[in-house]
Amino acid sequence: MNISSVHPPLSNVQAELLKVFSADIPDKHLAELKTIIARFLLDKARDKADSAWDEKGYTDEKLREILDEK
Repeated sequence: MNISSVHPPLSNVQAELLKVFSADIPDKHLAELKTIIARFLLDKARDKADSAWDEKGYTDEKLREILDEK
């Protein structure tokens, strides 16, 4: 058996999504679900960016300085 062909087990997110997608849902609902997932991931990314911003002590003025340097 080739080791490079062995895949790790599914993550908890992948397993849950497979459960959802195993049901046949209308395309309208699928589009809505995609929007919900995208919004969830965007919110998490924004939270992380906000935390990094706060940890580094950034301000609007500091950002302008950084952008002006380039």
